[in-house]
Amino acid sequence: GVLRERSIILPVYNASHWLDECLQAVLHQDFQGTMELSVFDDASKDDSRAVISRWSTQLERRGISTVISGHDSAQPGGVGYSKNRAVAQSSGRYLCFQDADDVMMPQRVRLQYEAAVRNPTSIIGCRVRREPEGSTERYTRWINSLSPEQLLTQVYTSHGPTVIMPTWLCSRDWFQRVGRFDEGGLGVPEDLLFFYESLRRGGGVHRVDDCLLVYRYHDQAATQSVLEETIWMLRVAFLQERVLSQWEAFTIWNAGKQGRRLYRSLSVANRRKVRAFCDVDENKIRKGFYTYEESKVCPSSLWASSVSKRSDPSFSM
Repeated sequence: GVLRERSIILPVYNASHWLDECLQAVLHQDFQGTMELSVFDDASKDDSRAVISRWSTQLERRGISTVISGHDSAQPGGVGYSKNRAVAQSSGRYLCFQDADDVMMPQRVRLQYEAAVRNPTSIIGCRVRREPEGSTERYTRWINSLSPEQLLTQVYTSHGPTVIMPTWLCSRDWFQRVGRFDEGGLGVPEDLLFFYESLRRGGGVHRVDDCLLVYRYHDQAATQSVLEETIWMLRVAFLQERVLSQWEAFTIWNAGKQGRRLYRSLSVANRRKVRAFCDVDENKIRKGFYTYEESKVCPSSLWASSVSKRSDPSFSM
């Protein structure tokens, strides 16, 4: 078949409520050149497939070829499974990931594609506008305001990728080098696992500083099914692998619940590297030590005579 420049990767599961708006936005992309839409329907029980078929004629007329497939099993395969299938059946040299409940701005594919051509081994994201407005306000402000340096440094302290999955665009070559999405299904943060693997392989993280996606918040979103504990354990494992393994000793800047939780989550070898817990809370400082209940070693006191307040600690959880 024809090798196209860009493929929009659209996994679909019971999304008929959102699809008209999503596909209209695909139709109105201001791209120049070849583009296709690759849709995989993951056993939807609503009329998602009919909505997609209805739009395919208009898309083809606009010069956007469509590849549509899916399955009718009793159970959906999950987000990772459907993304992998949509990628496998696509032909574009660059892959633009789109969630069925989000809406792309007309410049999205063009601007992120241009950034990907300049950064062929990077995951490219963009700024977003949250809908409904005001939902997850702090989180939205955070993902939109990270500096280029923080896109890399905050991977260890964030609850997910520093550029969010619904905004990703990358080259097919890079996607194949990183490997496919995890297909564990419900409760598996396939985006975070892929993001970590991309970083392990030396990949970059880049954000186009234009708002190119309306990012919808609702109770049915797949991200709601991932447990915070799962994310925590993956983050700590990645931190130990990439950072703590290189250090002979370190202090934990937080003597409260989060700091103690981090300590408990570390391997025995990395626990031994902890020299002190640092904090600005007088009550915690006055206590002077932390007794780890499962420790095989007698507790020792780590008295902190003075701790200067640091507004930007090098590591905080």
